[in-house]
Amino acid sequence: MSEEKLTVEKLQQLITRGPFNKWLNFTVLKIDDDGIEIKATWREEWVVNPERRYTHGGILAAIVDTAADYAIAARLGRPVPTIDVRTDYHKAAMPGDLTAKARIVRMGSQYSTAEASVYDQEGALVASGRGTYFTASPK
Repeated sequence: MSEEKLTVEKLQQLITRGPFNKWLNFTVLKIDDDGIEIKATWREEWVVNPERRYTHGGILAAIVDTAADYAIAARLGRPVPTIDVRTDYHKAAMPGDLTAKARIVRMGSQYSTAEASVYDQEGALVASGRGTYFTASPK
């Protein structure tokens, strides 16, 4: 398995290549041996309940999946397909930017596991999750 560690700048280019990730407005804050940290800039379109103004769970799940995937991408030099992802919701995410911290749990030649935690502007945990990703070399 070839591993090409990425710089913050290169990971930023990779993560914002796709329109959905660009819409989520991710900024790569940090890459180190422990994993990555990314920020998703809050958007009004994330609100699911106009009266209560909390963020839709699908957005939080997408942030968990993206952060976990790109923790692996930072190691492999490329993003990888998601096989399975689960998300736990800990509290309502109110309007404001969200920060995700992700780390690789296990790197395998075929399948790998990574986890991510999502925090609000006050640093409170709003969601966390773990995914399995297909990391076999592309043919």
